[in-house]
Amino acid sequence: MDRNLVMNLARVTEAAALHSAKYLGRGDKNAADQAAVDAMRAMFDTVDIKGTVVIGEGEIDEAPMLYIGEEIGTRNDGNLEVDIAVDPLDGTTAISKGMPDAISVVAVAPKGCLLHAPDMYMNKIAVGSKAAGKVSIEYPIEKNLEILTEVLNKEMSDITVVMLDRPRHEELANRVRKCGARIRFIQDGDVLGAISTCFDHVSGDILVGSGGAPEGVLAAVALKCLGGQLEGQLLPRNEEEINRCEKMGVSCDKIYGIDDLVKGDEAAFSATGVSHGELLGGVNFIGKNIASTETLVLRQETGTVRFIKAIHYLDKKPEYAK
Repeated sequence: MDRNLVMNLARVTEAAALHSAKYLGRGDKNAADQAAVDAMRAMFDTVDIKGTVVIGEGEIDEAPMLYIGEEIGTRNDGNLEVDIAVDPLDGTTAISKGMPDAISVVAVAPKGCLLHAPDMYMNKIAVGSKAAGKVSIEYPIEKNLEILTEVLNKEMSDITVVMLDRPRHEELANRVRKCGARIRFIQDGDVLGAISTCFDHVSGDILVGSGGAPEGVLAAVALKCLGGQLEGQLLPRNEEEINRCEKMGVSCDKIYGIDDLVKGDEAAFSATGVSHGELLGGVNFIGKNIASTETLVLRQETGTVRFIKAIHYLDKKPEYAK
């Protein structure tokens, strides 16, 4: 993956974050999401790629968003052909309520290397590099927690399990508590929850439970860049979703490993904080037409992990004034 393209991904997520952050706590998640989408699309139009959105905000007839199958980039002769996974605003509820950990996310890989995951639930397990290859989605949570105590050299009471705060996870949470481990519930968007397992300064040793399948692919790109592990299995809720899986050529029965979700070794990932969180600071408006951002950029080929703190003079950004 071209290093200049990787850095351009930061510009894309920064633009989406800057626009959507204006809606922090204003109770309008749709407006925040639309602002992020419009900014991301406009910035992608300046990037020299032939990109196709394979993880987006629905089909073209469902939403005027970055839809699955949309072609983006300058699309000039000789441009690299890439698959693109986007979530312009992962955490729309968080932004609308003024809560932490909303981010703008983009992942890119060569054409044909990202799983075309349907917009439905996926059961997931994610861990960082120290536990990669040791745990399994097929093991009961009790066994996985015991494994973590050994490979992380921690007491059970020091293990932190990350999961979405949803009624469907009540039984799973009770089993974790019975083991004596800690739980960090997250309110919205589990991409950051999966990534948190890879950083010692962020609370989270394992992510478990069900969340969006598209977010699973986005998280898998980040974890593959970081040497972590993610496994997932689709959870269709009705015949319509089963038929959608068949149409998209994915299996409802298969357990997808990280190499199934992200093929090859040339993926790249960028996430910019919109609201403040443990891993990434959010957009901070520090003066009239001046804002700061923090972005995580990952390049799989080199294993480089960059945290980019930037100051933006918004009156010098024509795209921001539009």
